[in-house]
Amino acid sequence: MRGVAYEWRGSVANDELNALHAQAFGHPPTADDWRTRDARGNGIGTALVRCAAGGARTAGCEWLHVDFDVELRSFYFDACGFTPTDPGLIAL
Repeated sequence: MRGVAYEWRGSVANDELNALHAQAFGHPPTADDWRTRDARGNGIGTALVRCAAGGARTAGCEWLHVDFDVELRSFYFDACGFTPTDPGLIAL
């Protein structure tokens, strides 16, 4: 007989969670990314940006710049307070 180990918030792979969810709710397994999905909406990213801004300010920096994909626009502008600027870029 195989032993059972209980662990609070232990390491588990996405495919294991997808299989468990599928079995529990009676649907075929999906390819959800549970780690990304569980962390969103908890303010972790916003707090990280706030920490970076505070550290940069303390170090005497005058500007904090961010590059991001279009789908993250709301996060950086609305949640973190960045303002739009006109960038320039040369692909090398």
